[in-house]
Amino acid sequence: MEGEDSEKAATEREPLEGTDQALEAEEEEEESEEAACGSKKRVVPGIVYLGHIPPRFRPLHVRNLLSAYGEVGRVFFQAEDRFVRRKKKAAAAAGGKKRSYSKDYTEGWVEFRDKRVAKRVAASLHNTPMGARRRSPFRYDLWNLKYLHRFTWSHLSEHLAFERQVRRQRLRAEVAQAKRETDFYLQSVERGQRFLAADGDPARPDGSWTFAQRPTEQELRARKAARPGERERARLATVQDKARSNKGLLARIFGAPPPSESMEGTSRVRDS
Repeated sequence: MEGEDSEKAATEREPLEGTDQALEAEEEEEESEEAACGSKKRVVPGIVYLGHIPPRFRPLHVRNLLSAYGEVGRVFFQAEDRFVRRKKKAAAAAGGKKRSYSKDYTEGWVEFRDKRVAKRVAASLHNTPMGARRRSPFRYDLWNLKYLHRFTWSHLSEHLAFERQVRRQRLRAEVAQAKRETDFYLQSVERGQRFLAADGDPARPDGSWTFAQRPTEQELRARKAARPGERERARLATVQDKARSNKGLLARIFGAPPPSESMEGTSRVRDS
């Protein structure tokens, strides 16, 4: 009986010891993985800003050129304003050039998977030619790169959303201002039509305005001449003027001094 009991105890201890060894092995593996993860630095993405983008330069070009230095993630290019594009088209049409202008970009952002690579690329490629080949269309354009410290892609998304919101608010304000001006013009037109209708001319909404003007000098003289006594006085004044002119003419013809000179001579004699 004692032998059987000892054999049973031995058989029960063997599986317990095997499970303990497996648990210890798993714990050692987890500790080794944690130590390995702790020794490696966490990879943080970095963003590089492109301040100059030449014409016909696309996100595919920048991805192909910069992927040789490191893994490139997301790329975003800011398109030029529609007003600038319209001005280019108008200038080309005025010059007689039949050319279809494609969409150009003003600035861009490139995300690298590792910020250390982004720093290295921005420091080494800044102010260097974009195209290394002689026939490259971007050979004479220079890189304008700057690494953005503590800048993430979420910041860029928030900035773009804020710009869109500001643009929408500005557009709403312009539309509201145009609507107010249109309403004011329509109200002025209706007010003018009511004024003309009250003036007794509803059939001519575009008729001339009636207003009182001060009489001119000629009109005042004509009114004075139209009076009954003024006509006779005016006739006598004209007759006297004619007579005076005739006396002077006769005196010149016959050599006698004019009446004015004779009167002056008599007055001098009397004074002497």
